[in-house]
Amino acid sequence: MSRGGGGEGARAATPAVRTSDGSGSADSSGASGAASGAENKVPRVRRSPTERRAQIALAAEAIAKEEGLDAVTLRAVAGRAGMTPALVAHHSESMDALVATTFTAVVSVELAEMQELARSDEHASVAEALVAVLDGSIDVTRADVDLVWVHAWALGARNPLLAQAVREQSDAWREFLTTLIQRGVAAGEFACADPRSVAAQVLSMIDGLNAHLLVSWQESDQRLFLLARSVEALVEAPQGTLTSLLHRGGV
Repeated sequence: MSRGGGGEGARAATPAVRTSDGSGSADSSGASGAASGAENKVPRVRRSPTERRAQIALAAEAIAKEEGLDAVTLRAVAGRAGMTPALVAHHSESMDALVATTFTAVVSVELAEMQELARSDEHASVAEALVAVLDGSIDVTRADVDLVWVHAWALGARNPLLAQAVREQSDAWREFLTTLIQRGVAAGEFACADPRSVAAQVLSMIDGLNAHLLVSWQESDQRLFLLARSVEALVEAPQGTLTSLLHRGGV
């Protein structure tokens, strides 16, 4: 006996079903189901290398801000971006490079915001602009960026690319503060003879206070008052020039 031959045996393999008008027809549920599955299947989107790199960058930045820079790992980025670790590795120069560029992307936004704050027309004096920058730079709402900085200092000891990025961003902050202090000197509000050295000292205090913020050492009002009072002396402004402008109160 042949397999799948013609005749009654073949017809029996496909049972008839009764239609609404009473007529019989072959069962087509298997074929229609397959067709329906094909129609409902979501087409796979093929993204360009540029789009993939952008996905990876956004995923890494989100992880860094939520969990810290040390959480930016190959598996974590792949999971956030919805890719395989192999695909992330394929579109990344290296994990060291990805961590370094992620650091730069996160902290450069903060610096741009501080620069915009200093340029605001709302400030009646350079002293007011400087107080606004000091306040904004140690604000508790920026704790996510503070954590990225702290992790970068530690991780940079083993990641030369990250260390370079940290130096570049620190230089950018120093130049920003130097320019702001020079404006105060030109306006006759400050009298320091070496704005660049003072800017480096101010930046060191900001960094230290932000590390304190992460472990909630001292109240935010205390940190701001002590910073303003110290900076006031460094820029050689008359006593009270900066501290009298604080809206949060001193200690």
